[in-house]
Amino acid sequence: MIQLCIFDLDGTLLNSLQDLANAMNFALTQNGFPTHPPEKYRQMVGSGISVLTDRAAGTNSRYTPAAKEAILSDFRHYYADHCMDNTVPYDGIVPLLKALRSRGMTCAVNSNKPDAFTNHLVQTLLPPNIFSVILGKRDEFERKPSPMGVNAIMHRLNATPDTTIYIGDSNVDARTAKNAGLPFCGVSWGFRSPQELLQEGASFIAQTPSDILSFVGALPQTP
Repeated sequence: MIQLCIFDLDGTLLNSLQDLANAMNFALTQNGFPTHPPEKYRQMVGSGISVLTDRAAGTNSRYTPAAKEAILSDFRHYYADHCMDNTVPYDGIVPLLKALRSRGMTCAVNSNKPDAFTNHLVQTLLPPNIFSVILGKRDEFERKPSPMGVNAIMHRLNATPDTTIYIGDSNVDARTAKNAGLPFCGVSWGFRSPQELLQEGASFIAQTPSDILSFVGALPQTP
């Protein structure tokens, strides 16, 4: 049976799109690059801030390695001060997490967001004593969809693919689960469409957080 639920962060647990868009648009403006509407960032986020910067500015002929570093620096400084201006847990997420823990499930977070930001947001905006591991992007792990982070979490918690599920909102999450040999539960409220998640092999699409609880409980037990 499932004992470990590994969650993506942005678009899955937290609605952070506006703050990510604001931070990147600030950094782009500071360096003379055009900005984008917040909704356009739905297709840009999910692979870490380095890739986000490439997607937001990379079509400009002035986008050099030096320009990228300047944009990244401005993004980090702005986001550090404004990462919770608009970011909140999605409706139903807090009750879901508490219900999973009350049923004896272990929960963890695996994000491509830099580790310091990931830990800060989770520890500030979500209930305490829920997550046994909070893992953002660290230098020692390849970014998702590499399974390195997921494998490290399972190793630390003595879990196996047979007892673990990955929950996320993007094709990156679906591929991470596949690469780690895990079932994948997609969520419909995130940054990408349910159709994209189904095309990537999602076992189930949750329409509400409570659907995750039902799906995890319905998964077949390991013999």
